[in-house]
Amino acid sequence: MKRVLAALLLFAGPVNAQVSSTAAPVANSSGSVTNQAVQVVPSKTFASVINGVQCQGATLHINPFLSSTTGWSDPYERYYNEPVYDTIDLVGGGFDPEGNPIPDGRPDNPGNILFHKPVRTGQKTNFSINGGITAQISIPLDRSHIRTCRRAAEKQVELMEAALADKRLNYELARLKTCSELMKGGAMFHPRSPYSKICSDVILVNPPGTLPPHTHSIPTSSKTAETSDAAKPTQQGSSSLASP
Repeated sequence: MKRVLAALLLFAGPVNAQVSSTAAPVANSSGSVTNQAVQVVPSKTFASVINGVQCQGATLHINPFLSSTTGWSDPYERYYNEPVYDTIDLVGGGFDPEGNPIPDGRPDNPGNILFHKPVRTGQKTNFSINGGITAQISIPLDRSHIRTCRRAAEKQVELMEAALADKRLNYELARLKTCSELMKGGAMFHPRSPYSKICSDVILVNPPGTLPPHTHSIPTSSKTAETSDAAKPTQQGSSSLASP
């Protein structure tokens, strides 16, 4: 308990500080500083969606910026009048052996203003323009899933191309069938019609195993010609006998 009381008295006792009467010069300065910062906020990377498959990739964000600051003082004073005091010291310290007054180190007319001197304040309006560009690169960390997503997207593209080719084939076959049936029936677009191009590449040919309409000449031999000439008189005689 005694030790606690001694410690309390030690801390609570008066403190004698040395006081110096030496005047220390103090310099005060004033100014203003404007700090401007540009903040880059992370955002979601761009994503590509292909038939329900969404894939993200690395993106680069470039943001140009331009900022300006203006500072002034109010009221604005370009000059101020500084009083110039009379510091002449000619008398006050008595007289020398010759009877001339001796200065005493004090102005003879303290507080007397001789004139006012204009002093430039240096006050001005501060204006600054700051510009620059900020860049941010966003890279997905899970590269394996990104590669899998890209492969799935490529497969989706192949499936869509195959579906498009199938529809194109069906369209061409339907066009061929319709144009051929119309051409068989003798119907066709006028050559100057804008729709004549629809059936311009359709050609009618004979189906396999079918001969087109044609004619042949039958050749005759010399024996066949003589037999036919001998049969002609016989036929004429029989015909004359049969007549009354």
